[in-house]
Amino acid sequence: MNISVHAEADLTAVAHNDLANAVRFLAVDAIETAQSGHPGLPMGMADVATVLFSRFLKFDSAHPNWPDRDRFVLSAGHGSMLLYALLHLTGGDVSIDDLKAFRQWGSKTPGHPEYGHTPGVETTTGPLGQGIATAVGMALAERMANARHGDGLVDHFTYVIAGDGCLMEGVSQEAISLAGHLQLNRLIVLFDDNGISIDGPTSLATSDDQLARFAASGWSVRRVDGHDPEAIAQAIAEERETAKPSLIACRTIIGYGAPDRQGTEKAHGAPLGTEQSAAARRTLGWDYQPFVVPIPVLKAWRMIGQRGQVARLAWLDRYECATPEQRELFIEGKAVALPSAYAQASAKLRERFATERPKIATRQASQQVLDGIAATIPGFVGGSADLTHSNLTHAKGQAPVKRGTFAGDYIHFGIREHGMAAAMNGLALHGGFIPYGGTFLAFSDYSRPAIRLAALMRLRVIHVMTHDSIGLGEDGPTHQPVEHLAALRVIPNLLVFRPADAVETLEAWECALGAEDRPSVLCLSRQALPTFRSDARGRNRTARGAYLVVTPDGGRDVTLIATGSEVSIALEAARLLATEHIRAAVVSAPCFALFEEQPEDYRATVLGTVPRVGIEAAVPGDWPRWLGTDGEFVGMRGFGASAPAPVLYREFGITPQSIAEAARRSVARRNEGKAA
Repeated sequence: MNISVHAEADLTAVAHNDLANAVRFLAVDAIETAQSGHPGLPMGMADVATVLFSRFLKFDSAHPNWPDRDRFVLSAGHGSMLLYALLHLTGGDVSIDDLKAFRQWGSKTPGHPEYGHTPGVETTTGPLGQGIATAVGMALAERMANARHGDGLVDHFTYVIAGDGCLMEGVSQEAISLAGHLQLNRLIVLFDDNGISIDGPTSLATSDDQLARFAASGWSVRRVDGHDPEAIAQAIAEERETAKPSLIACRTIIGYGAPDRQGTEKAHGAPLGTEQSAAARRTLGWDYQPFVVPIPVLKAWRMIGQRGQVARLAWLDRYECATPEQRELFIEGKAVALPSAYAQASAKLRERFATERPKIATRQASQQVLDGIAATIPGFVGGSADLTHSNLTHAKGQAPVKRGTFAGDYIHFGIREHGMAAAMNGLALHGGFIPYGGTFLAFSDYSRPAIRLAALMRLRVIHVMTHDSIGLGEDGPTHQPVEHLAALRVIPNLLVFRPADAVETLEAWECALGAEDRPSVLCLSRQALPTFRSDARGRNRTARGAYLVVTPDGGRDVTLIATGSEVSIALEAARLLATEHIRAAVVSAPCFALFEEQPEDYRATVLGTVPRVGIEAAVPGDWPRWLGTDGEFVGMRGFGASAPAPVLYREFGITPQSIAEAARRSVARRNEGKAA
């Protein structure tokens, strides 16, 4: 419906209850139509959301990507109809028909909010705790961008609606601890404190004092009646002035207004039903048919959606008055383009690696890449989960981000792998930054939920994961990743790189930085590896995913395919086989996802039609796909052990001799088959 809104219209002429009930019942009606969804949160938090959107949130519904808007994160993503109703009412790109298509194929209103799918959705939420953790990254990005560009261009808040479930998830503690430590005072969490979870009262499983918990982490905290609009408004207004991140515990009633459902778990995750929907309408005085919003109420909401135009236009004036240098820096920061200086620095590094051919760990090669390129990319920001000197993620010249000192470009995330990964997503979503963060590959399991969401949201975030195999040695099987490569490779839209030498490490960084619409994981070795590449001015071969390193004269009898630290072992095996007149091609496969995207004829050329042997210090995972029926896999079949790396490779049979033997068997089977 097109509504004409006049500037002189009086917003105060419409009662708060009518504004909030419009949100409640659009949610109820959409869920009832879908016969699926979660009405409890939208009904319970409608008053809080109405106060936030109508009195505080800085946004312009016609320009949902305006850089200096406030960010709103619905961490409790199951309550998605709260957000969709607000987007529709404020004039966003969500129509009544979209609401009627809630949870249906192809609609703009999926069951949980999805970034990039619905305009106005700032981040994908649903897995509880991810929203609040991602919002910490957004709030950190705001402070960092403000330190770079000043109040005139960057001055906004990040608001979060989180429920009991979000605060029970472990990642929430990592997030609130980091936010409190950094004193991210532009972050305000509105806690839907209704005391109900799916199983029933939260007292079944938890008795935490959330205010005390947040206060202990350095937050400003308070509790309000979540159905008293003036109390809510006063709380938000006062918390906006604090020097700390804020938690406002809003005591609400889940399913507010539904007489037989409110206050119980029955209101959480199922439609109210015809009778309860009608009863709720009577209880709350909403005498309108499903999906009908009276014109005065809709006009008032549309005014709310348009009110941010003034702030946006004022921001545009400030932007135009900035110096050309300031504008260029801001544009580069928002787009995070890769400038010509980066390309030049990268080319210089390639030439040095190819000429010197150093024997170094790929984590060391990665640090040298960072030292060479970090200063050339605006918004390039790094960090580590307390493993800086093991991951080697700190580049020369990078300054730490500290409380009150946000102009730096290196974040000490602490031992918070999951929180780090989620905050990296928030930094990327906010805009203006390309984040990377480090940990051990064995700890990727701690980061996995946020990595998966980064892939779903198509974000350019880069995970530097070192100590990538049994090659780390004496720390033993707890720290030796064997199944992690396979687990990461099955995540759609995620690039998993395992470079084999310094040149491939540089190329992997180039690929990761160039992938604007997907995250990357760089799996790097602890042990030194020889550089076998000497093509100083060649094209990026890692970008093809896999490529031929050795092509024997006169054709091949077998193809040896390896990744990372095992490529050098495969090369030695090929030399052994050559003494027996067995011609072995050697393929380096640093990224199977990119190889899968290559034309079929290229893949066929690389793999060949002869038997194949795969070599990787990890479990087989998806390797059989590339090896075929005649192929063999040389790698791990179980966990590692504590011993020096050379001993482990010998004891687990990942040696040139074992590879050569596997090649002999494969060739013999093929020859026997031909003879038969």
